[in-house]
Amino acid sequence: MATLKKKPLFNPDGDVEVLKRRMIGGNTTNLNDFNNMKYAWVSDWYRQAMNNFWIPEEINLNTDVQNYNQLTKAERTAYDKILSFLIFLDSVQTANLPHVGEYITANEVNLCLTIQAFQEAVHSQSYGYMLDTICSPVERNEILYQWRQDEHLLRRNEFIGNLYNEFQEKKDDYTLVRTMIANYILEGVYFYSGFMFFYNLGRNNKMPGSVQEIRYINRDENTHLWLFRSIILELKKEEPHLFTDELIEEYRSMIKEGVEQEIAWGHYVIGDDISGLNCQMITDYIRYLGNLRCMNLGFEPLYPGYEKEPDSMSWISQYSNANLIKTDFFEGRSTAYAKSTALVDDL
Repeated sequence: MATLKKKPLFNPDGDVEVLKRRMIGGNTTNLNDFNNMKYAWVSDWYRQAMNNFWIPEEINLNTDVQNYNQLTKAERTAYDKILSFLIFLDSVQTANLPHVGEYITANEVNLCLTIQAFQEAVHSQSYGYMLDTICSPVERNEILYQWRQDEHLLRRNEFIGNLYNEFQEKKDDYTLVRTMIANYILEGVYFYSGFMFFYNLGRNNKMPGSVQEIRYINRDENTHLWLFRSIILELKKEEPHLFTDELIEEYRSMIKEGVEQEIAWGHYVIGDDISGLNCQMITDYIRYLGNLRCMNLGFEPLYPGYEKEPDSMSWISQYSNANLIKTDFFEGRSTAYAKSTALVDDL
């Protein structure tokens, strides 16, 4: 493993030749030149991410205010705990991304990381808007800080948080890749019990505004997943010593740990107490996602027999499409107005 140096902000002696550009360990000028990119996928990613721009307050939550008090006890508990978890994840992600970017020496990729950090901040604002609208100030604060009292929430946050902290202390290429894998787990596995819960509310005609907020967030997270998958695949080509068979098994184990934690979390927060979902459905879907995430990095799948989306969960794709559902329930306008098409979660 090699120690990484934080790139200088001003570097007049940096390389201008595109072929010399590297994901890490390069000599960048930090000049953002959209006409000279080494990584061709960045252009499509950038346009998709920019077209995804949205504002949380454009979504009407009036119906949710009424629905929230009509949720079953299990639904309301799940709503509160899942929001607490999602708020924490996006807050940590917002803080982590600029730190990662300090060691990425491909300027076009840093542009993507900057956009992602902005979107994570919007997500945090979105959750705050949901809580401010639906809950009392006391309830809002209780939900925000549930992760301090709930040992299940705390344990979930510690797994990703500790991996991020590891790179704060060890500035080497191996630890950076572990951080990249942690990002990939967060974006591609960790959100999905929460997402499926909200989409299940949607297909039961409950909390329509909250569901639409989650659709937009899910669409953003798909672009973030695309970004980190692409970064990891570029690192596989440029830094093969970081992807030996032994290290790939370590990364697979990390993804498996994320999958098992997400399943345990889904069983705890949703379980068999909410109409339309149960523990087996959660297990089947998250194992399928774990396999999908591994295979899209060129790794062997984790769970034999879970290579296809379970039939019992096919409705998630429909409810996660942000552009097929109306956003502004007062005006009744479509979310597809001048916005990008939804990203299908096939990454």
